[in-house]
Amino acid sequence: MDILIDGLPATRDDLAHMALANYGAYTSFRVEDGGVRGLDLHLQRLARQAIELFGKAPADGLFRDLMRSALAGRRDAWLRISLFSRHITHRDASWVGAPSVMIAVADPPPPLAGPLRLQVQTYAREAPELKHTATFGLMRARRAAKAAGFDDALFADVGGVISEGSLWNIAFLAGETVIWPQAPMLAGVAQALMDARLAGVGLRSETRLVRVDDLPAFDGAFICNSATPACPVEAVGSCVFANRPSCMARVIQAGSLTSPEPI
Repeated sequence: MDILIDGLPATRDDLAHMALANYGAYTSFRVEDGGVRGLDLHLQRLARQAIELFGKAPADGLFRDLMRSALAGRRDAWLRISLFSRHITHRDASWVGAPSVMIAVADPPPPLAGPLRLQVQTYAREAPELKHTATFGLMRARRAAKAAGFDDALFADVGGVISEGSLWNIAFLAGETVIWPQAPMLAGVAQALMDARLAGVGLRSETRLVRVDDLPAFDGAFICNSATPACPVEAVGSCVFANRPSCMARVIQAGSLTSPEPI
């Protein structure tokens, strides 16, 4: 893995700060033949998060310039872009300004292989609308789900309202309709891209409150994120969904319809 900060190789002090002061935001995605699906959405979200967390966004065009420099001609890769500031520490968190940009470049991971079995856990991310770097709760939830014999964790609040998963969004199938949960969560780029393409494969979509008690009424479910445009869910807890391969094939097709945007 190669790591650059503001276009230069990361130093030991840089990485030590990142390890000790866990304040920032990030996005990550697959680079395919020099392009990224939903790149504008990723970068717009980074800019919004920079303003909310640091008070100022990096200059227009900087993200793309740093991405091209970090890739160094590679056409296929996995990129994580992180925002942080060396000036923000546990002793003094008052600094305001444009954050530094860290880019990590690695080989692209394979998409998740399903179908998945998910464990419902009562949990909500802090500031769920942000893709921030506080991931302790997510990793702890995934470990607990794995230890219990599941593939991953699905989050619901104390009233049983379903929101999101550890590193992905979820949708449920009811006939020809894809239902996205309505709850405090991160609005994922893959979710937005999928939703925009569902009509093209003959599926409708809606967003509404989904509770754990509603699960037996659904025909199926799938998860999506930038590494996995669509992966079927076999079961949530003790609720096993019906096998609808034709509908899931259309969902998977919708996930592949968006072309990568050149960097």
